[in-house]
Amino acid sequence: MHFRGSKIILFLGYLFLYLPLICIVVYSFNESRLLATWTRFSFKWYGTLLSNPIILRATWTSIKVACLSATVSVVLGTMSAIIITRFTKFRWKPLFIGAITAPLVMPEVVMGLSLLMLFVGLERVFGWSTGSGTTPIIIAHITLTLSYVTMLVHARLHDLDRSIEEAALDLGASPLKAFFVITLPMISPAIVLGWLLAFALSLDDVVIASFVSGAGSTTLPMVVFSSLRFGISPEINALATILMTLLSIGVIILAVLFYKKKI
Repeated sequence: MHFRGSKIILFLGYLFLYLPLICIVVYSFNESRLLATWTRFSFKWYGTLLSNPIILRATWTSIKVACLSATVSVVLGTMSAIIITRFTKFRWKPLFIGAITAPLVMPEVVMGLSLLMLFVGLERVFGWSTGSGTTPIIIAHITLTLSYVTMLVHARLHDLDRSIEEAALDLGASPLKAFFVITLPMISPAIVLGWLLAFALSLDDVVIASFVSGAGSTTLPMVVFSSLRFGISPEINALATILMTLLSIGVIILAVLFYKKKI
């Protein structure tokens, strides 16, 4: 009886999480523009989406920013995790950890405002103009996602059996070779997970990007958020369906690869 009750609670939990997503997918094929009225099955809004230059441009900008910021965050986050885990006698280690983990607890509004003031100050003092590019958004998203990647890789490094690395060093391998041949493959799942998390956080961000973005560098969440003032368009449902499908395929492929590697 207890087991059956647990299954019911689990089912209700999954239903609560995924029912809104299922509704988005279903109504993306609704021919009517009114979300509360179902008329008939149609691919109309997918065609409209593919002919909307504003959404397509914003989607490409968001994907480009997310890929670049996630990649840089993985590199810097892995280095930061190594410093935190391996350099135990680092004098400024508590201050370094506090600076790295601050974005985890800092409100995004505060981060967005502080980064905006930083870019304005750099322009006034050094004459560095961000113009209409995506560089400020990429820097802001690196600042946001770096701490998440660092904590994930740090957790993996902390649980790693160092005797394997020490054995490689005793057999004549250099520290750099031991890292790339032994350590890096062992922490690769955490690195991949950190990249995916950083990509998702960057793709989802609207608050910080709204502060630091300039003309011509509008991201997809900003376009979606601004369109809500006029009501939710079925084009947004079609876009959400495409994104969910692509991300689900990516997650399934990674899960299969890791499962085969584990076996």
